[in-house]
Amino acid sequence: MQLHKTKGIVLRGVKYGETSLIVTVYTELFGIQSYLVNGVRTSTRKGPGKANLFQPAAILDLIVYHNDLKNLQRIREFKWAVLYQNIFFDVIKNAVALFMVELLQKCIKQPEHNPELFYFIEDAFLHLDAAEGRVLANFSLFFILHLAGFFGFKIEDIYSERNSFLDLHEGQFVAEHPHHHQVLEGSLSYVTAQLLRVQQPAELQEIALNQETRRTLLLAYRTFYALHVPDFGEMRTLNVLQTVLS
Repeated sequence: MQLHKTKGIVLRGVKYGETSLIVTVYTELFGIQSYLVNGVRTSTRKGPGKANLFQPAAILDLIVYHNDLKNLQRIREFKWAVLYQNIFFDVIKNAVALFMVELLQKCIKQPEHNPELFYFIEDAFLHLDAAEGRVLANFSLFFILHLAGFFGFKIEDIYSERNSFLDLHEGQFVAEHPHHHQVLEGSLSYVTAQLLRVQQPAELQEIALNQETRRTLLLAYRTFYALHVPDFGEMRTLNVLQTVLS
């Protein structure tokens, strides 16, 4: 089996046997993959095991074995590609990161090569690690809106005084209130348009929102995803994120 060098973003780790892990990783080369990592939960005289490298949101440099016919691959070598300063230690940033990870798990179902998506996710975690103030408070809104574009249901920013209703079923701004309740209007649709126009996370500093508005928007965007992603279901991290951001 051929060896490949790739970056990977850890989404999930599950204990396997006495000392190992099965980890789900979004890789630069192969998209989402599952790997068996042996012996990382064992401490030796040289130090503790290396299971901490496989925390959700970790960005790693990997050398992996890959076989398209197998569902479970193996990792030969791994090391930190990025050493976060805050995400694993700051309560708010960790809650946002785990929300992002759960959202990715629900959306990425097939192991398709998509480097643009990988770079977007990597860049988002790097910006989250450095975020402060309103950038941090608004970060989950920015991520959930812009991620949708990679899965084919991005909301196009055609907001105007005429097109001021955001139809979550259709994923677009429309001129008349639709015949259902999955809709944002008034300040909520206007703020969504502002968030869609953000090109770099630093611009989030200019968007002043209160706690209740962020809460309402996050719930609406979760509904938007549930309408467009099969079997999306509930998000376990959403309540935690809402509590932390409050």
